[in-house]
Amino acid sequence: MSNASEAFDAHAADYDKWFESPAGSAIFASEVGAIRLLMAKLEHPFLEIGVGTGRFAKELAIDAGIDPSEQALAFARKRGVEARKATGETIPFADASFGAVFVLFTLCFVEAPEKVLSEAARVLKPGGCALVGIINRESAWGSLYMQKKAEGHPIYRHARFYNTAGLSAMLKTAGLHVEGYSSSLIQPPSDNPNREEAHSGLSKEAGFICIRARKVSEGTNTKE
Repeated sequence: MSNASEAFDAHAADYDKWFESPAGSAIFASEVGAIRLLMAKLEHPFLEIGVGTGRFAKELAIDAGIDPSEQALAFARKRGVEARKATGETIPFADASFGAVFVLFTLCFVEAPEKVLSEAARVLKPGGCALVGIINRESAWGSLYMQKKAEGHPIYRHARFYNTAGLSAMLKTAGLHVEGYSSSLIQPPSDNPNREEAHSGLSKEAGFICIRARKVSEGTNTKE
């Protein structure tokens, strides 16, 4: 088990409870809004890699999820998510099983992000899409979370944060063609954040960025 998985096992209840705080509720709603902007014409079934406590899976009607933290999975199952204990590097599903795969805030906690994206591509049906959400390390929110990491936060001290250029390169290597972005959390960090309307497209100052990338079939010609 990774250090991040152990941290989520130890702090699953506190992590889940944060979403019910005023700040957590506003941030969650802002991020969900951005994800929804990229969900048009996705076909079920959906899989979430790193389903955690199942907050996003329930809100976005995701069918199944995997996570290495048994304590987090207990919350997800109570929310009606079909959840299995597994890592994103070794997804326990057959090739071409899902119409869409969600990877939300997960890459920063995995040991091999390139392998996770490769596995996401493997289990996608031809033409299916991955939706990958990150805290943008080049934003004010990214700076805040990197400060939390430096200060030894029990969960975020295990995180590595990415920018869109680096993530786009990893997606391309995995055979996933970027076809859209959405953005939220453009407001600066504060103790009392407001719920934001999400924006289509890439806002470089946004704290949360979601990328939609389609599985590229062999012989398909794509343009960046």
